[in-house]
Amino acid sequence: MCALHQAALMSSDQMLLILLDCGALPGIRDNKGMVALHYAAWQGHSASVQLLLQRGSPVNEQALEGETPLHLACQHGHFEVVSLLMNQHADPTICNKSLRSSLDLACEHGRTRVVELLLRSNLCQKLLEDSPTDTLDNSRTTCLHLAARNGHGEIIQTLLQTGMNVNRSTLKGTALHEATTAGKTEAVKLLLDVSTWKPKATQLLVYGVSSQPRQIRHTSL
Repeated sequence: MCALHQAALMSSDQMLLILLDCGALPGIRDNKGMVALHYAAWQGHSASVQLLLQRGSPVNEQALEGETPLHLACQHGHFEVVSLLMNQHADPTICNKSLRSSLDLACEHGRTRVVELLLRSNLCQKLLEDSPTDTLDNSRTTCLHLAARNGHGEIIQTLLQTGMNVNRSTLKGTALHEATTAGKTEAVKLLLDVSTWKPKATQLLVYGVSSQPRQIRHTSL
């Protein structure tokens, strides 16, 4: 990590400015493949992010593990930084080596405002659509599956309001399977409320959910 990275990590705008004015390169990478913008976005310091962007820092630079600055800002819920990056054409569809997009990370970590912001971008539309690769790779997942697994009901509702298919399936099943396996009762109720298929009692028991009607209410099964 060079001095510029350290200044970004410490959210020191004055030090960043001094180093940049002395010729420090905003695109220089450390041993993790990260540029200073990664660290500023990770810390959620919008002034540092804005300064680095003004000095030409590459907005979609990927670290060795595939993360862009937008990945880090979304994961940690830094709304203002996400907005700045998106205004500079950060791509929310880029995936890291774990096949997670920025939208995926925001959904996984319960960053509701960030999710709503990302969904305003037309680029995110393709992430919401069914894909032929969904059932080909055991590591594949979707933002809905991640929100369900972690019990983020508000995000589940937001995704479904966009028209995302509640029954979209991967090798691990649907979002309902993810929620039941993780024991997220409220998420299970929410997903059952909008599911278009009626799960058999045996399926519910396999995934650890009671099939008693008094325990799980739903309007359309």
